Amino acid sequence: MSGKRYPEEFKIEAVKQVTERGYSVADVAKRLDVTTHSLYAWVKKYGPSREEHKELSDAQAEINRLKKELKRATEERDIPKKSRGVLRKAVRLRYAFIKDNDSIWPVRWLCQMLDVHPSGYYAWLKQPNSARNKANQKLTGLIKQCWLESGGVYGYRKIYSDLRDLGEHCGINRVYRLMKQEGLKAQVGYRKPRHRSGESNIVAPNKLQRQFSPSAPDESWVTDITYVRTHEGWLYLAVVVDLFSRKVIGWSMQSRITKELVLDALLMAIWRRSPKHTVTVHSDQGSQYTSHDWQCFLRNHGLEASMSRRGNCYDNAVAESFFQLLKRERIKRKIYSTRDEARSDIFDYIEVFYNKKRKHGFNDLLSPVEYETRYQEQLRSV
Repeated sequence: MSGKRYPEEFKIEAVKQVTERGYSVADVAKRLDVTTHSLYAWVKKYGPSREEHKELSDAQAEINRLKKELKRATEERDIPKKSRGVLRKAVRLRYAFIKDNDSIWPVRWLCQMLDVHPSGYYAWLKQPNSARNKANQKLTGLIKQCWLESGGVYGYRKIYSDLRDLGEHCGINRVYRLMKQEGLKAQVGYRKPRHRSGESNIVAPNKLQRQFSPSAPDESWVTDITYVRTHEGWLYLAVVVDLFSRKVIGWSMQSRITKELVLDALLMAIWRRSPKHTVTVHSDQGSQYTSHDWQCFLRNHGLEASMSRRGNCYDNAVAESFFQLLKRERIKRKIYSTRDEARSDIFDYIEVFYNKKRKHGFNDLLSPVEYETRYQEQLRSV
């Protein structure tokens, strides 16, 4: 019966009943009150073919050993292929790789290959996100929000400034690293305009002389024209920028590049600022700015003309810089079907984003409106 223990001599004699006397296994098992399973096992061990059986068992054991060794060698070969680059990653990323592949390979093998301890992996499974990782996830969400609000144009320095404004305490290098991981970067790559050297203009001298940092608002304005492609045709944009804060104080958009285009932009600037003293208005030598109507308009409103040298865009670099930002951060990212569509989008960039929100490096990372507001507060406090 099951549960009994039999001496070796009993087992040998029971086997002889089957091998030498010819009784069936079932009969011997019934007469000796043992199970057929046990009797078969005794026959294999003590019967006449036990040596052959032993050899077969040893051969099978060797085969099993070799199969196990081959499987281990295959795993050691294949794991590095699939984990290419993981060894250079942070420990938590290696843990994540093990979790993704634990149904393919044993966890201990993976831990050994990736140079981590199994106990650390199992501890990570219970709490896979560390406090630092959770903080990074929260900060990444804020970074994405600030980047999207900028229209996808801010780099890590301005995003860092935005986070500081929101009350987040973090390092600028951490912001850079998280933005790089998410593929967020500043809008770059717009080609700088080419220029040619030229003679000084005789209509108006270059009174500005590249002095782009006045000490107060409404001392120096710069103006220029650019064009925007639409499916309806070109849309021309003229702007007037105050050099003190880099604020766009006047603009005009028309389908034709005429003197009225630049006069309307300058008229908006005068209406907005109402300057109390003479303002230097710097422009290039385009026909709109050398026209008789432009010169008369300047004299009638107490404005002083200044012009760049012929073909030298660096003399009017601030206006060129604004157009570069506008095209890089907004126009080059879109396709306009109509002039009205382009006009609305450019208005949104200038009045909603650039003047009021966009941080400017020249303004200590303040928007033009904020920079002028701070200046007025300082004047009142004196």
